[in-house]
Amino acid sequence: MKLFIDTANTDQVAEIASWGVLDGVTTNPSLVAKEGKEFKPTVMKMCEYVPCVSAQVTATKFEDMKKQADEYSSWHEHVTVKVPMTVEGLKTLNYCREKNISTNTTLIFSVNQAVLAAKAGANYISPFIGRLDDAGQDGMELIAEIMEAWANYDFSTEVIVASTRHPRHIAESAQLGAHICTIPYAVFTKLPKHNLTDVGLEKFLEDWKSVS
Repeated sequence: MKLFIDTANTDQVAEIASWGVLDGVTTNPSLVAKEGKEFKPTVMKMCEYVPCVSAQVTATKFEDMKKQADEYSSWHEHVTVKVPMTVEGLKTLNYCREKNISTNTTLIFSVNQAVLAAKAGANYISPFIGRLDDAGQDGMELIAEIMEAWANYDFSTEVIVASTRHPRHIAESAQLGAHICTIPYAVFTKLPKHNLTDVGLEKFLEDWKSVS
């Protein structure tokens, strides 16, 4: 399973990339606004660390999305254009497929939406499991349903488990065979940790001191 980080903070990207486990980055307008940085330089900097950086369009109409897709994809070969799951977004996916522009469809909340995005040419789809959990549903059930559907066909579209909220989401995604998880920095830093690892290391060091 590939691991992406969900952030617009380039320092966070650099740190996780230094672990040797990072495959990509996803961003969105909310994350960029939170950092208070310019969009293009932020995306360009992250492209130095990973081979896939999702940069989300802000337009809502096809003609405007198309222009942004052309612009973003011209910045760097590692840029993937992120478009919303709407009818206008589907038109943009089809356009990008014809132009050989990599795309990621965001705000997926159903199997039907996932299938439409895949058929329209999305390279990646991003089901938002945390937001489903917030609405009283089990977001991981959607991932299970999508992966079951994917097993029936030859879709090349990769499934990104998005809006992850805790380490268990990542473990369950791996068990379900999801292609990618995109993970907030705070959750990423929890993944290497386990209290028994800390206790065991402390015991090893204590024992070593007693004999050295």
